[in-house]
Amino acid sequence: MVATGRSADVLVVGAGVVGAACAYYCAAAGLRVAVLDRGGVAGGTTSGGEGNILVSDKELGAELDLALLSVKLWAELGERFGPGALELEHKGGVVVAQSADAAAGLAALAAEQRARGVEAVDLTSAEVADLEPNLTKNVASGAYYPQDKQVQPMLAAAELLRQAGRLGAQLHTGTEVRSFRRSADGAFAGVTTNRGDFSARRLVNAGGTWGGEISALAGAPIPVLPRRGFVLVTEPLPRVIRHKVYTADYVANVASGDAGLETSVVVEGTQSGTVLIGASRERVGFDRQFSLAVVRKLAAQAIGVFPFLADVSLLRSYLGFRPYCPDHLPVIGEDPRLPGLVHACGHEGAGIGLAAATGHLVAQQATGVQPDLDLAPFRADRFEEVA
Repeated sequence: MVATGRSADVLVVGAGVVGAACAYYCAAAGLRVAVLDRGGVAGGTTSGGEGNILVSDKELGAELDLALLSVKLWAELGERFGPGALELEHKGGVVVAQSADAAAGLAALAAEQRARGVEAVDLTSAEVADLEPNLTKNVASGAYYPQDKQVQPMLAAAELLRQAGRLGAQLHTGTEVRSFRRSADGAFAGVTTNRGDFSARRLVNAGGTWGGEISALAGAPIPVLPRRGFVLVTEPLPRVIRHKVYTADYVANVASGDAGLETSVVVEGTQSGTVLIGASRERVGFDRQFSLAVVRKLAAQAIGVFPFLADVSLLRSYLGFRPYCPDHLPVIGEDPRLPGLVHACGHEGAGIGLAAATGHLVAQQATGVQPDLDLAPFRADRFEEVA
């Protein structure tokens, strides 16, 4: 069904990959959808991402369950949209332990993940070398995760919105939400924007790092904060890195809430031949200042894993802001404080990977279908309990 003028069943605020997935799945479920973004498509956090779709870096809990659902849905989207539409690569991930302590921790994590349904294969140092011949010889052990994938994030967001448009969804860029309107019974009724009013029964807050601002505007605040990260891009190379490769300490850094700088290397090739190197994390607000110290640290860590990179030129670096929640879980589902307000934000660095499951679950809840996962761990009012 096509959204009529400025009236829809669902307004999605945010045209990044999470908002695009919500729009697609809601439109596919038969809902009239309008997408609003104050900028353009994938202009925020999505543009600064690497495209990771990972289960390997998830510890046991609700986020791992969400990731397992999402890798399945991303595979289905890749088949449905056709080769090249998302630049979806089923490359798999290789996690490397470079010390005895790291090896023990990685083996324990992989065993726990397998018990939860993750495909995780323990590797000896020789087996790691077979998978990645250009890797450093300083490897104690490893683990292979065949479910790990990658997309080109901006392309994925654009394609999801294009497919949503084919199902009747409307896209309104350059449209900034300025206030919320409520019905007589206090439920969500619509928004006022710089381009006029929009009416709907539901609004999906997929504002990424601005999700906290949108929630505050609605009178139902959630603590979403930006966490800055840099990515380095090398010159195009032959296929010298076969998988997504990172060190075992990456999982600990993902789970950390420290405000200071943390870096743990992730290295992977792309279809264009460039190599992407991440990832750093630091809470510095929306400071977009370039940091040579961070770039040097990431480069040194990458060389420590793939020594040949010492002779490779960097083309550029870029940064993005991950939407961070204090407990490291996204906020997904209807907000009990404002009926009709639905959140889909706070995914931190996993938003691209978790986008498909988030959109799917939001659409299920919006159409009255029992969601495939229990949304209680992701509820919006959970932060009030510890305030």
